[in-house]
Amino acid sequence: MSVKSCEKLEKSTVALTVEVSAADFEAAVEKAYRKQRGSIRMPGFRPGKAPRKMIENMYGAAIFYEEAVNNALPDAYADAVKEADLRVVGYPQVELLDVGKEGFSFKATVAVYPEVTLGQYKGIEAPRAEVNVTDEDVENRLKEMADRNSRMVSVDDRAVQQGDIANIDFEGFLDGVPFDGGKSDNFDLEIGSGSFVPGFEDQVAGMSITEEKDIDITFPEDYHADLAGKAVVFHVKVNSIKVKEIPALDDEFAKDVSEFDTLDELKNDVRTKLVSERENAAKRAFEDIVMTKVAENIEAEIPDAMIEDQAHRFVDNFRMQIQSQGIPYEQYMKMTNMSEEKLLEDAKAPATGQVRMELAIGAIVKAENLEATDEEVEAEYAKMASQYGMDVESVKKYMEADVVKEQVVRGKAIDLVTASAVAVKPEDFKTEEPAEDASDAE
Repeated sequence: MSVKSCEKLEKSTVALTVEVSAADFEAAVEKAYRKQRGSIRMPGFRPGKAPRKMIENMYGAAIFYEEAVNNALPDAYADAVKEADLRVVGYPQVELLDVGKEGFSFKATVAVYPEVTLGQYKGIEAPRAEVNVTDEDVENRLKEMADRNSRMVSVDDRAVQQGDIANIDFEGFLDGVPFDGGKSDNFDLEIGSGSFVPGFEDQVAGMSITEEKDIDITFPEDYHADLAGKAVVFHVKVNSIKVKEIPALDDEFAKDVSEFDTLDELKNDVRTKLVSERENAAKRAFEDIVMTKVAENIEAEIPDAMIEDQAHRFVDNFRMQIQSQGIPYEQYMKMTNMSEEKLLEDAKAPATGQVRMELAIGAIVKAENLEATDEEVEAEYAKMASQYGMDVESVKKYMEADVVKEQVVRGKAIDLVTASAVAVKPEDFKTEEPAEDASDAE
């Protein structure tokens, strides 16, 4: 294999012209012959026993060329990429130029990582929120804790009210015919949660245990296509009613939910944690704004393949997130009247931002000669083990050292940029407005 030319094209794309020698191609042809000879019929020979020369004389010398090219081309392409020292993105478009006894040649057009020119990445000015925790914030957090520690109590002497958990059986009918996905038994519905079609929960309110009735509902116009705007009837039966019993906020509550003996001690701990949470959130928000500016400041011809690849990753992550919530992805897409093509199209803008961000960080790492020591990699492993509740050796089985090293270096680049950034109060921060041209001024 030899690379005859490596031509740079627009948008960080190159065209490789590669030649495969006669000797390498002969080895590929021989391999193709050995693979195919069992399926070739030759008079006077048992299947698989006919000599290659006789088969080529009868069917033509090119009989094994297609299989041979398919066998040899991937390795030849990989070797050519390595020889040309290219960081390719995605899969190449391949054009076969010539094939014969003397070997074959092909042209592979493929996107490569672009050259990046950094703009300003030190001394970036960005807004940073001041952290403040009020008594009301602390009370709200305590109420959340009380709600999480509530228990459900059965109620049988009254009708369903707002805030109750009503266990119901229901079945939906469109023009008197049951429709798909409209039936469930022993379903726990929180009245007032807004988790059902508008109007459904309001009509369940007021029903008593064992009561059955028909509820008239019209689906919203933006519901999935089969039921959008349709008037349907749900037959509903109430099986049971439960209500949350929320504990009082007192010293006993503090003892039950924490290591503290008094409510005042718990309040102080809650305040400390809220301050820490908000400081971390403010730091991340500041960091995001700064790094977004850095990403916007770079100059690079980004190939479409990089953006498309990142968009697909976003959609794949979204699919896993939906399925982790117990919702079949196809069902979700139907309910929301969404298509895969629309998801990918919507993902292109954030994908472009993410690609620019990664290119900027990579360029900073190169410009600043950032590296990760063995000690820093081990410290990162220990940090991850603590986060996931695992021992370090187990984490190492799942995370390769090179990946962790890249994380450390990436973190160093971000820390370097944010350490030099200038934080200003949000009200003092001025966004840059596009300059007016002469025609606009007139």
